[in-house]
Amino acid sequence: MNPPDEPPTGLIEGVRAVGREPVPERTGQRWGFGAFLLVEAVFVLSAVFITAVARTSGTDIGSSVAFILVGSMAPTVLAAVVAVVITRVRGNGPLVDLRLAWNWADVKVGLKLGALGLVLTYLAALVWSRVVGDQNATSAIGELVDGAALPLAAAIAMFLYVCFVGPICEELIYRGLLWGAIERQGWSQWAAFVLTTLIFAASHLEPLRTSLLIVIALPIGIARLITRRLTASVVAHVVNNFLPGLTLLLVSIGVMPT
Repeated sequence: MNPPDEPPTGLIEGVRAVGREPVPERTGQRWGFGAFLLVEAVFVLSAVFITAVARTSGTDIGSSVAFILVGSMAPTVLAAVVAVVITRVRGNGPLVDLRLAWNWADVKVGLKLGALGLVLTYLAALVWSRVVGDQNATSAIGELVDGAALPLAAAIAMFLYVCFVGPICEELIYRGLLWGAIERQGWSQWAAFVLTTLIFAASHLEPLRTSLLIVIALPIGIARLITRRLTASVVAHVVNNFLPGLTLLLVSIGVMPT
């Protein structure tokens, strides 16, 4: 038997154990789906506001380093901050409500599933690019920096966001806040896994990439599913984003062709 604070040994055993274990109690949590909707509204409205400011001032977002950085990072970071504040005001804080307890076993699970995610992402991206065409095979951030010669400091900031800050913020929102809202309803862990995976993909507001994002999200969600904590999914997300983030860095500073 494994200690109660550690995930089962092996990924397959962990997945099988999900249905046999009860949904964790959400004592003291006074937030639910409304909190997630508020966070999503902050994300969308802040993105709209930044775009409106750029257009009103006559700024070309694609050529403005400041707007590239702010437009890429601010909405997700603001949304994650609001999510954390909600857990502080209406619950037990992010460590308890968002399942942020640290566990080295979770890190190992995250590394394994993150590596698996890299392979799945690569294979899925090959298929996806053939379906949509090379000219459409890009992300919103990729389009934003495409053709923009970013200064080294800005390129590094973008790399750190894509690889570390963005994944942490997104995990707090989707497999933290949203997952917790689903658990509070007493729904199964599998329901939480499926819904967070689909909503995570759709919330990127990139319809053409939604199917690819679902594939990318699967190993990340499995990490959260079998450990029942957020650390594993954060690590898996960071690992999965590392190569795309590095590619973005090299392209933005002109080392690699677009």
